[in-house]
Amino acid sequence: MRPLTPHEIAVLKEHNCSAEDWSQITVSDGFIADSLSSVTFYGKISIGALTGTIGIEEGFERQCAIRNVTLKDVSIGNNCFIDNISGYIANTNIGNSCYIVGAGIISTTGTPTFGNGTVISVLNEGGDGNVVIYDKLTAQVAWLMMHYPEVRTLVLNEIAARPGVTRGEIGQGCRIVGAGEISNAYICPFCEIQGSTHVSNVTLLSSSDAPTFIGPDVIIENSVVAKGATVTTGAKVSDSFVGESVHIGKGFSSEASLFFANAYMDNGESCAALCGPFSCSHHKSTLLIGGQFSFYNAGSGTNQSNHAYKMGPIHWGVLERGSKTASGCHILWPAHIGVFSMVMGKLTTHPRLQNLPFSYVLQAGEKTYIVPGINLKTVGTWRDINKWPKRDGRPESARRDIIDFDFPNPYIIQFVIAGKELLQSLLEQQGLDADEYRFEGCYIKYKALIDGIKYYDLALRLYTAELPTDEWLDLCGMLTPKKNIDMLISDINEGEVTTTEEITDNLTTQARHNKYLYSPAKTPEYIEAYDEWLDMIRRDAEREFAMGDVDETQLKEFLEKVK
Repeated sequence: MRPLTPHEIAVLKEHNCSAEDWSQITVSDGFIADSLSSVTFYGKISIGALTGTIGIEEGFERQCAIRNVTLKDVSIGNNCFIDNISGYIANTNIGNSCYIVGAGIISTTGTPTFGNGTVISVLNEGGDGNVVIYDKLTAQVAWLMMHYPEVRTLVLNEIAARPGVTRGEIGQGCRIVGAGEISNAYICPFCEIQGSTHVSNVTLLSSSDAPTFIGPDVIIENSVVAKGATVTTGAKVSDSFVGESVHIGKGFSSEASLFFANAYMDNGESCAALCGPFSCSHHKSTLLIGGQFSFYNAGSGTNQSNHAYKMGPIHWGVLERGSKTASGCHILWPAHIGVFSMVMGKLTTHPRLQNLPFSYVLQAGEKTYIVPGINLKTVGTWRDINKWPKRDGRPESARRDIIDFDFPNPYIIQFVIAGKELLQSLLEQQGLDADEYRFEGCYIKYKALIDGIKYYDLALRLYTAELPTDEWLDLCGMLTPKKNIDMLISDINEGEVTTTEEITDNLTTQARHNKYLYSPAKTPEYIEAYDEWLDMIRRDAEREFAMGDVDETQLKEFLEKVK
């Protein structure tokens, strides 16, 4: 970098530029004074080359230039286009090939954290903060922080040890068009901000193969957004983490919530929610509050209540992976719903049903009924199992969240085993001639109970690996034996693991090893069970066709896929 020449200063003045102190401005080779107009300089300014062009859209390029802007303590890389900034740009480093047009104020004040270190209360909205938002957060580390305070302490210490900075960042290839206010923002390369209203105290992770998009009318503050994510069309996000390839839009409102890989949220709202991989909500009247969700689909009008009594919003619950809620479903926390279950109606009895997977839980009059295992045989379950791996929109460079798609797996099977034993014990304890059986304030009809045992037996025959003897955990998408997590926490407490990257490396190694523990073997019993399962799926599709909900072409196309 070099000082401006007297000739360059003269040219700049001719182009309506002014400076508090011309000697504070440095430029690189390739700087073209004629490419600047109506620029006001304050403090230390550095400007790169302006010899190239920048692409606006396909087939349309403009010569690089800086115009109609006030700059204070700013560095600008090579070949940028900056124009029509109604306010100013201050205390910000701008990378190469950036396009910044029609913005209001872009500034950095104090010693910003860019959203790192924001502590939020997840699940228990009224509790002490249990998750730290930061730029290396993964679904697994978030789960660990919620269950082990020592992990949270490690993260806080790591963030506190970071050197302080006084400038914001706009990385290479970023595009900022029509944004209102951007303050204390760390914007990584190839991020696009278009028409956003307010972006404050945030980190926006992004890369060339996983660009992040912040769209029109968005308000986002005290948050971190991961690579490949989209926050757009009037979304309001505060004190939240938006994970890899997550979509939040159409006015969705998030407060103190976490969204991980491939979650999709439109129209509704969330508060103190942990939304794991592939959690999905599309409807305006949907509220996700105080809940843990994973591979979840929320029906229209779905909501939960975390004010079960008078002690405040302290109650919370879990919908295990693959669960769904029907339109109009209302769950009073606390409650715990098993894997791949469907909840319908208003659930008020606070049941703990994790040991009854694949169930329908439905309100009928004043009673809540459970139909155990029935969801194993449905078209919806088969479609979900097969679609999720195909819908993982993350490139290889942006797959920090660990996701196990395998079905069945030891995490599920441990509940299937417990469910079969539970139903058999209800028969023994409440009699073979009962019309209904009571469990956790709910009712199970006799035929549903008998069928449930058969469904669970089928699930066991579909699982060809050694049955789990140790407890398995679902770390928000990653499956692993609890003993492995106990060892990791012990290593943290003993100082053997001291960084979040070491935690992530440990979990990645676990995930690779765990695959070998339950790789399916196609035994004759498995093949027979698999064929039986697919026959159930086909019959369920044919029932839907008979109801007139699908046409014959759709049915045939679906049946062709069930193999």
